[in-house]
Amino acid sequence: MSLTSLILNADPVVQGVIALLVLASVICWALIFEKMVRLMALKREVRRLEATAQGAEVSNAQGRYANAILAAGEFEQQVGFDASEGTNDMRLRIERAMRGAVRGELKRIEAGLPFLATVGSAAPFIGLFGTVWGIMHSFTAIAQAKDTSLAVVAPGIAEALFATAIGLAAAIPAVVAYNQISVSLGRAAERTNAAVHRIAPRFANGARA
Repeated sequence: MSLTSLILNADPVVQGVIALLVLASVICWALIFEKMVRLMALKREVRRLEATAQGAEVSNAQGRYANAILAAGEFEQQVGFDASEGTNDMRLRIERAMRGAVRGELKRIEAGLPFLATVGSAAPFIGLFGTVWGIMHSFTAIAQAKDTSLAVVAPGIAEALFATAIGLAAAIPAVVAYNQISVSLGRAAERTNAAVHRIAPRFANGARA
């Protein structure tokens, strides 16, 4: 029996489970590739921020992530300037604004990660539901045919096991990707905040100049 005929001849409930898991898997892979592209761009932006922290011109940092963070610092430097405010207080205020921009930008990049986590945790159980249902369908077929031969039992068992396999195939990449992306975003946040800590004094001193 081919895979196609197995799916077409499966119980409607098992077919629905398989379709749901395949759809979830497709969406997960689309999210994974999208996050890979974003992470590569994010690493470049972080390196630019680090270069700015080491003395490069602020205008040399290009890209949405870096520009949004630097723009927050510039805004606080220009709009929030108070002649009576100490340089250290101004630095702290600018740094808080820039860190807020970091959180906002990372939250935008994180969009879609909860879906990966949901699929990673729920897909095996959805596949297990399909497995249980398929086994129940097999027992029903045995009772109706009053025959315990392999020809009667095998199709239901096969579709049941296939539902489990699809569940695992959807869950494993989702879990691995979620963990790797979360670690990469955490490292990017640490490096960015370290750069912000060094850039903020430049904005504060510039406001006093």
